[in-house]
Amino acid sequence: MTKHRIYTMAFAKVYPAYVAKAGKKGRTRTEVDEIIFWLTGHDAASLERILDEGTDIETFFSSAPAMNPDRELIRGVVCGVRVEEVEEETMREIRYLDKLIDELARGKAMEKILRSPANT
Repeated sequence: MTKHRIYTMAFAKVYPAYVAKAGKKGRTRTEVDEIIFWLTGHDAASLERILDEGTDIETFFSSAPAMNPDRELIRGVVCGVRVEEVEEETMREIRYLDKLIDELARGKAMEKILRSPANT
């Protein structure tokens, strides 16, 4: 099976779109970063390195320091696809991030976006 073309796209190409989407609704780059850190375990230094080096999206997720186990609590539809039903692991991780950014742009409170069993 051929990999989806988004896997080879540099994360630095999609990151500005996440920031812009959030910014249009009055949210900040700091909040976008907080979501990325929560989901992947990356920190400011590793995110900056990824952006500078042009790391592709597949590597961004596969080399994440610590994918948050609570990400499996993310439910819902993004781009017409129910995220919890995406079978391919990397695509599911991409959809999780898309869903969290969508929730940020819709004005959802950060403590609700950053799921934990106590917040669901």
